[in-house]
Amino acid sequence: MEDRRILESHETADELERHVAMIAHEFRDGFAAVNEIDRPAVTIFGSARVREGDAPYEDARAVARRFAERGWAVVTGGGPGVMEAANRGAKDAGGLSIGFNIELPHEQHVNPYLDISLTFRHFYARKTMFVKAAEGFVVFPGGFGTADELFEALTLIQTGKVLHFPVVLFDSAYWDELLDWFRDDLLAEGMISPDDVDLLYVTDEPEDAVRQVLECYERRCAHVPAAPAKADAQ
Repeated sequence: MEDRRILESHETADELERHVAMIAHEFRDGFAAVNEIDRPAVTIFGSARVREGDAPYEDARAVARRFAERGWAVVTGGGPGVMEAANRGAKDAGGLSIGFNIELPHEQHVNPYLDISLTFRHFYARKTMFVKAAEGFVVFPGGFGTADELFEALTLIQTGKVLHFPVVLFDSAYWDELLDWFRDDLLAEGMISPDDVDLLYVTDEPEDAVRQVLECYERRCAHVPAAPAKADAQ
């Protein structure tokens, strides 16, 4: 894979130039794709491994359908599972459905419910587009990839690198232990501040998830900066 070759090898000057040009090309194509989105958008994260009929799949489809009914675009990683469900929900309501896919040796394939589709080789370019496109995030149960996307969004908000967009966790039972760790360990030991915990909103109801993002957008609450992070917050 391209990322592995870049990270593991000592490159010649020509190879370095080629890789820099390739990465720049991905960013350029990604920014162009985001510019095609002609309405506010929500980015939805979640596991690629769930199937139609599983609760996260059906909930993601319901949430995305409600966003599309209100004129919002839905952005996902473009693959199967929760991503497919969210794109499918957007299409159910005649909305704009976007997928930023990634080349992987297994598991990831482009789902058939996309109006705008772009496949990346590099995770960092792809994740930039998730954030650039979004007015908010809804995060469904998932594994390492979902956790990576969640924590990247939180870190960017916490450090003021992006606006203070809403981050909604869907399925309280799934996220409860993580939130307990935030409060009982990270917060108690001063690793994060109370305002950092407040960056997250948890719900089990599709309509509530949508309302949280839309109300923030209407109030322009994202433009109220998050509390400054401590210097050692990493």
